[in-house]
Amino acid sequence: MKPAIRSLVQCAAVGAFAVLEQVGSLMEKQVTLRWWIGLAAVLAASGALAQVEVKDAWIRATVNQQKATGAFMRLTAAQNTRVVQVSTPVAGVAEIHEMSMDGNMMRMRAVTALDLPAGQTVELKPGGYHVMLMELKQAIKEGDVVPLTLVLEGSDGKRSNLDVKLPARSLTAMPHTKH
Repeated sequence: MKPAIRSLVQCAAVGAFAVLEQVGSLMEKQVTLRWWIGLAAVLAASGALAQVEVKDAWIRATVNQQKATGAFMRLTAAQNTRVVQVSTPVAGVAEIHEMSMDGNMMRMRAVTALDLPAGQTVELKPGGYHVMLMELKQAIKEGDVVPLTLVLEGSDGKRSNLDVKLPARSLTAMPHTKH
C-alpha cells in the first residue's frame, strides 16, 4: 500500500475510533442517566413512607384471654397524607378508632381514614384516636415487640406501607410525655 493511502486509511481509522469512543461515552451517560432517573422514581414512589415520622409508638399489654387492645403513637407528615389502613399479624382485625364524648357518654367508632395534615403532629392516644387491635391471636406481654403496618395515602392517591415496631407496655402504662 502506498504511504499516502496508508496515511489516509490510518486517519480514517483514527477518526472512526474517535467517533465510536464518543458514541460509547454517550451511551454510557445515557445508561447512567437512566439509572439516576430510575432511582429518583423509586424514591418518589416511596415519598409518603419517607415523609411520615413516627414517635413514641407503643401497644398496651394484655392479660390471658383478652381479645382486644390499643396501639398508640405520634405521627407527623411532611405533606398531607392519610392513614387508610392498618394491619398486624397478631390480630384478626386492626382498625383506626376515635373516642369522643357524646353528651355524657364516651363513644368509640372506627374511622375509614386518619388525616395527617402537613407539618402537624397527630397523636394516637388513650381516649382519642388510636389503633384498635381485635381478635387477638395471643396475649401480648409487657416487653413484647409487635409489628404493625400503616398504609399511607398521599394527596396524589399513591399508597405506601410504613412498618412500625411497637413495644408492649404494662396495662396501666400511659404514654411518655415531653414538656
